[in-house]
Amino acid sequence: MKETLAALVDPAVVDRRIESMGISDLGRASIREIKKLVDDIQKESGVAFVRMEMGIPGLPAVPIGVEAQANALKNGVASLYPDIQGVPDLKKEISRFVRNFLDIGVSPEHCLPTVGSMMGSLVAMLTVNRMHAEREGTLFIDPGFPVHKQQCRLLGHEFKSFDVYDYRGPRLRNKLESILASGKVSSILYSNPNNPAWICFTEDELKIIGEMAKAHDVVVIEDLAYFGMDFRRDYSRPGQPPFQPTVARYTDNFMLLISSSKAFSYAGERIGMLVVGDQLWQRREPDLKRYFASDLLGHAILFGTMYAITAGTSHSAQYGLAAILKAVNDGKYNFVENVREYGEKARIMKRMLTENGFYLVYDRDLDEPLGDGFYFTFAYPGMSGGELLRNLICYGISAITLGITGSTRTEGIRACTSLVRRDQLPELEERVKRFHRDFSARS
Repeated sequence: MKETLAALVDPAVVDRRIESMGISDLGRASIREIKKLVDDIQKESGVAFVRMEMGIPGLPAVPIGVEAQANALKNGVASLYPDIQGVPDLKKEISRFVRNFLDIGVSPEHCLPTVGSMMGSLVAMLTVNRMHAEREGTLFIDPGFPVHKQQCRLLGHEFKSFDVYDYRGPRLRNKLESILASGKVSSILYSNPNNPAWICFTEDELKIIGEMAKAHDVVVIEDLAYFGMDFRRDYSRPGQPPFQPTVARYTDNFMLLISSSKAFSYAGERIGMLVVGDQLWQRREPDLKRYFASDLLGHAILFGTMYAITAGTSHSAQYGLAAILKAVNDGKYNFVENVREYGEKARIMKRMLTENGFYLVYDRDLDEPLGDGFYFTFAYPGMSGGELLRNLICYGISAITLGITGSTRTEGIRACTSLVRRDQLPELEERVKRFHRDFSARS
């Protein structure tokens, strides 16, 4: 077999490093395992990789936040424990933000800062999945962020999942009914826009999810990590339609995970937002008392789960995020405009790949082409996801396989646009061309 004739990295080096890390199936390796693998190969080979495996923001942090956080530190907040529920200014601005950009009303009391959205999802599942003793855990509408399932495993919760791509539109209702009818599901979790496929649920689909949640008394945990980043529509104007789509318009049983990492490029401070619907916060469930001092859901979230996990979120970072949100809410900072760069790079990178033998795996959003954004998915004819990833690494390109995301399309790869610099795009194109020249000759 002709293999990697123009490879930049010796395939023997790649295989040796894979073996030394104990990775038996590259197609099932986690994101962090791939990062470590590529770090080691890059160091040994001296080849500077085009890195597409990590969903790390690639833009500078918003200066408004940095300045406010620095001022908070100068004013002495580093010596003080923050309240678990968050500083009042931040809670107020989170509430304003969801009103301005989601067109929903949530009390500031129910808007909580978390140590990134990862903490928010852990808090949500840990608490909600214990509301009903007879239920088992979470339904993931996949493909999705692999670590959410790892959180379920860590908690000892069961989970179910399905790849939604074959159940878009009206078909989603029957699929959800077939799973929720068992009465075993406590929560539903999905991302919108989707990580990794970048599909975006329509209002009709969100209505279906909301109606199913109400019918089966299930809590929806909606991951809005890529808030406003479906660039096909302009979600940047506070208080004006169109608004970021959300299930919160169709059910009271909602929790929202909002990240500061992508939309506000504030990843390093590990601060996110957990927004709990007002009626859900007030729910009383006797089974909560198996684990918590109160049967009031909001009390269990705040003084049971959050207190035990972190006892609060970085004090100074809360002031930084509050300042960013205030500027956004006041119309002084357009956060969507600042992150459009991700979509522009995706458009260019997709073209490079499809012109050189690759194809897009998730390419449609119902009746319209998929938008360009933070992620996209691709494959190469005749290769499994693990085989493709191994071969791409030989050409100095890294990504992750779709096999770890709950996707049924195991031939695919997820690419993140964020860390690929503009000045790397010509090099990426050259490597893709070399890859195609070598592997097209195999067939």
